[in-house]
Amino acid sequence: MEQIKIIFSNIGLNSIIDIAIVYYVLYHGYILIRDMRAKQLVKGIVLLIALIPISELFNLYMVSYILNNTFQVGVMALVVVFQPEIRRALEYLGRTSISLTAMEKNDQTSEQVIKEIVSATSSLARQKIGALMIFERKIGLHDIAESGTALNANISSGLLINIFIPNTPLHDGAVIISDYTIRAAGCFLPLTENNLLSKDIGTRHRAAIGMTEKSDAIALIVSEETGYISYAVEGRLYRNITMEELENLLSEIYMDSDKVNIIDKWRNRNEDKKR
Repeated sequence: MEQIKIIFSNIGLNSIIDIAIVYYVLYHGYILIRDMRAKQLVKGIVLLIALIPISELFNLYMVSYILNNTFQVGVMALVVVFQPEIRRALEYLGRTSISLTAMEKNDQTSEQVIKEIVSATSSLARQKIGALMIFERKIGLHDIAESGTALNANISSGLLINIFIPNTPLHDGAVIISDYTIRAAGCFLPLTENNLLSKDIGTRHRAAIGMTEKSDAIALIVSEETGYISYAVEGRLYRNITMEELENLLSEIYMDSDKVNIIDKWRNRNEDKKR
């Protein structure tokens, strides 16, 4: 007890700040690694790191030599392998908790926007017209928006339906929605490289998954084969959701001030709908 008292008596404000920073970095690093595509590779690297002191302890000279030299050369290889994850981590750390667009929101406008999106999605699903809408969140999607046609238009059911009508110039790409604005249409998205997905998942859904793997965006998809409504978040696809679930999702996007918790909330609610 005396030793514990001495330890705590020597803890100052700088020590608390130091511990808080380390905890923050480790915790959010764990969150990023937990769901990323390279998590199995991370487990392998951790195992190899653990083997280094074990090999030295038991005088396994050859194993120790190989591991030490592999890590010296492998640092550059890791940068290449983890490039998407490193970029995502840096973007995550660079986010700001308060944005001007978020401060300008109000419940009345949000409710109207939700109604317009629900109406458009319902109509597209009923007619089995394929659609893909990407909701921008903390990480900007400027490069993706530039791949399409800039609209910067107010969100309306009629406009969304017209964009996705077959054989029109913009129907084949994705719509980027930034808060209350349809920022761009006909945008090209990166396809997921996940080879474990079911073969019946089409290009539109794979693009939605790929976009959410590389950013914190939420993707809303309407299947042209079945008319099913699905959404993707953090590389996970939730298929054939109900209109009530759609309204709840949009309500959390537009009316929940703590947007950081959306993914965790929906992961818990939809555990049985994971791929």
